[in-house]
Amino acid sequence: MTPVSCNATLIVTSHRVFQPDLNEHESVFGGKILSLVDDSASVAAVRLTHKTVVTASFDHVSFLKPFHLDDSMCLEAYVSGTGTRSLEVFVKIIGENLTTGKRFVGFTCFITYVIEDPTSTNPLPPMTPVTDEQRYICDGYAKRNAQRKERRSEQTDLNAHVSIESPWPI
Repeated sequence: MTPVSCNATLIVTSHRVFQPDLNEHESVFGGKILSLVDDSASVAAVRLTHKTVVTASFDHVSFLKPFHLDDSMCLEAYVSGTGTRSLEVFVKIIGENLTTGKRFVGFTCFITYVIEDPTSTNPLPPMTPVTDEQRYICDGYAKRNAQRKERRSEQTDLNAHVSIESPWPI
């Protein structure tokens, strides 16, 4: 199978921080960031698969520095590893204070998407990194994928012990 360049899946979006985006700490609400990330990163996944994908997991979510009013958030996402029905997308958000021009890494994560169609059995093409960042990120895919498999097993054990009974007294 012909490898695909990470850049072929690259998505770049920019968002300016406005007052309604802020929480009580005057920084962007984490849920807002996660929503923007999932919406944008799914485009990178569909660029590769050309199929409907669903979010399976968010891993290594790191809120590194807060985004404030007068910042812009430049989100970059690209596919960093593939399997048969699943693929990993790396996401980073670079903040920029629009009045000073100072830039910073504010957020990173990995998202696993799964092709919704369970009959899809053709392996996805491998990814070819272009930049030093992409090489570093793609080189860690096998390790992160193994960690996810282990967590799925742990999740199965947890689910077997989670009650679905009503928490309210009858």
